[in-house]
Amino acid sequence: MTMMDQSPEVAAALAEGAAVVALESTIVTHGLPWPRNLEVARAVEAAVRDQGAVPATIAVLGGRIQVGLDAGQLEGLARATGIAKLSRADLAAQMALGGDGSTTVAATMICARLAGIECFATGGIGGVHRGAAQSFDVSADLDELAETAVTVVCAGAKAILDLPKTLEALETRGVPVIGWRTQAFPAFWSRDSGLACPLRMDAEDQIARAHRLRAALGLAGGQLVVNPIPEAAEIPGAEIAPVIDAAVAQAEAEGVSGKEVTPFLLARVLDATRGRSLEANVALVENNARLAARIALALQQEPRP
Repeated sequence: MTMMDQSPEVAAALAEGAAVVALESTIVTHGLPWPRNLEVARAVEAAVRDQGAVPATIAVLGGRIQVGLDAGQLEGLARATGIAKLSRADLAAQMALGGDGSTTVAATMICARLAGIECFATGGIGGVHRGAAQSFDVSADLDELAETAVTVVCAGAKAILDLPKTLEALETRGVPVIGWRTQAFPAFWSRDSGLACPLRMDAEDQIARAHRLRAALGLAGGQLVVNPIPEAAEIPGAEIAPVIDAAVAQAEAEGVSGKEVTPFLLARVLDATRGRSLEANVALVENNARLAARIALALQQEPRP
């Protein structure tokens, strides 16, 4: 069954065995406002190219997975309203309906694996939400990391989450959490959450070798590389924590649930920080794209098992 299209640039890169980095599209449709979302999407793709790799922004268009978007497709996605936000549970259903959708971390990992892309850059992963003991709200990203063999570069889990429980859930699922040149687990807008990273690596080839060795050992799932936000763009934890607490309390008071929780909280944090959180978000996503590109290049040099 043919269900995927690739841009000419991505198709050529994959055919040649060149370094390709998958990029999600939810940040374009749900993470940033127009026209900043389009500007950032272009900048993140440029960051990948600047390091010598090929970017592959992924979305579902007309019921088909599109790996690599041309200028018109990217702008159309950025301008779209009410577009579906797809994860593992609804990816196939939206395709069957012939609809459009942006891909979350989980859906992007699934599509990247199908395309043969081994490295993926995002902002922050989902995880265990605060109050999950009552709501059972746990992101599908965690199970996807345990199942799908893609190395994911992020700035940690989103700071609006229950970070200790998110780390515990990753450990339970056997997902390696690798601090990039740090022993501290970052918290998206902040470089240090106060929690320790289980692992640390200081060179791209170490990460690439670990990716290959997981396959050689027959281990399912991917790797999570956590890359702290650049220091100049950081919002320290002590400053952002009360803002997040207030946003979480408002979400609970208004009965916000499910997929709407994260965009609701991010919007409230954006308002409370007067746009500073958005600029921090942009800085960390570009930073992650650059690192992911270098890891993709290192994977080229690392023999397959």
